Amino acid sequence: MPASAAREIASVCIVGGGSAGWLTAGLIAARHGPDLKVTLVESVSRGTIGVGEGTWPTMRNTLRKIGIAETDFMRFCHASFKQGAKFARWRTGAPDDFYYHPLVLPEGFPDLDLAPYWNAEAQAASAGGRNGLPSFSDAVCFQEFLCERDLAPKLMSSPDYAGIANYAYHLDAVKLGELLSAHCTGKLGVHHIDDEIDGVTRADNGDIAAVIGRRSGAIAADLFIDCTGFASRLLGEALDVPFVDRSDVLFIDRALAVQLPVEADSPIASQTISTAQKHGWIWDIGLPTRRGIGYVWSSRHAGADRVEEELAAYVGPDFDKLSPREITIRSGHRETFWKNNVVAVGLAAGFLEPLEASALVLIELSADYIATSMPATRASMDFVARRFNTMTRYRWDRIIEFLKLHYVLSERDDTAFWRDNRDPATIPQELQDQLELWRDTPPGEHDFSSAHEMFPAASYQYVLYGMGFRTRVGAGQLAKADMAEDAFAQNAATKRRLAGMMPTNRALLDKLAQHRFPPL
Repeated sequence: MPASAAREIASVCIVGGGSAGWLTAGLIAARHGPDLKVTLVESVSRGTIGVGEGTWPTMRNTLRKIGIAETDFMRFCHASFKQGAKFARWRTGAPDDFYYHPLVLPEGFPDLDLAPYWNAEAQAASAGGRNGLPSFSDAVCFQEFLCERDLAPKLMSSPDYAGIANYAYHLDAVKLGELLSAHCTGKLGVHHIDDEIDGVTRADNGDIAAVIGRRSGAIAADLFIDCTGFASRLLGEALDVPFVDRSDVLFIDRALAVQLPVEADSPIASQTISTAQKHGWIWDIGLPTRRGIGYVWSSRHAGADRVEEELAAYVGPDFDKLSPREITIRSGHRETFWKNNVVAVGLAAGFLEPLEASALVLIELSADYIATSMPATRASMDFVARRFNTMTRYRWDRIIEFLKLHYVLSERDDTAFWRDNRDPATIPQELQDQLELWRDTPPGEHDFSSAHEMFPAASYQYVLYGMGFRTRVGAGQLAKADMAEDAFAQNAATKRRLAGMMPTNRALLDKLAQHRFPPL
């Protein structure tokens, strides 16, 4: 074995800051402590894009691992609670057209699957001309009820990172980077270098031996983590790993974003609101002091002027006071994510439209894997990299399919954008096959057997049935009718109980400004 292969991994250099760089630094440093030297190099003056104002529930465990109290995080990052996503006007475009993808699983799931029973009731209602059937998410889960009333998922007495309902966050992504930077350097021993990277030096085996700082000179490490954003300075540029364009499936390639100040006593939505438009959709994220609003669209289907008109109509008269920021989205990812001694995390690995808030969770999952599977020597690094590449590509493919699912079920026919999204040539074959299967059997755990699944079967049920898809139900699928009736009743009872118990998002956040959540 060459001496270089037997070399122990004693140092990690993360190039680039922001959420990707500092989350990665925090998870690695918190796990390995002083046994592993962690350095982060960034040009502080360059700033960050700040992509990703919505998280998954995984962020709670990530912050706990890093050692940041929930109260401190929420105050510093101007965070609010997120309990899922509300999709408005996606199915038909009508004003009252909406459905939810909540974060709480259906009552009794997966031991009891309520989907066949709800579908049977929907079929009977349709045959009998009856209206007023509860939506799937409202019938099987209490979280839509909470969100429609702007209620919070926890109480002031709930411990750090614990709640009555499953929850994630809306946050200021730039502030998250600042909080993590201070914590990592002040408490976890991460070495921070403010410098511009001008190039790299290569080892004989093709590894990067050092990055060259404009003022610092050569900065050597055993493992380099590329968090340089869309530029992908290390993996893409230095190691020449190609970019895989996925715009043949997901058309969105532009975003126009604004920040709308809100009154101190205004309600704060408990969900990301995604409202379909003619050429894409608008996100609406409520924070204590502002709403982050943005229109993502396909430049192949519309120009920025038409999009700005729709965004202005959504925002209202205050739009003229705002400064819209246009962002180019390159939909896709690197062909491989870990090559030699370089692994890409965050935008350096790739990016997709923010329909299901996948940006930050992919950072968390990648960083956690690197931290927990840190190779002991250079010889073992290639094996760890192969596993990482297989796992990460699987995750990207599943996210792309799940995002596409939202589009292919739409009945909207008002523009080419929606019609083109239903073209079978743009739909991954795996998704087409699953849709055919789900006409007779609801999505279940048997459909998603990998340890690296991104979305549970329940998430597919929420989107499918929210978008009007129906599964044909046979008598053999209704063998637990008494248990199902009890589960529907239990969900209704939970809603009645929580209605008088839970504070609003605004009320809880106002209390949090004065008091702290109890520690775990």
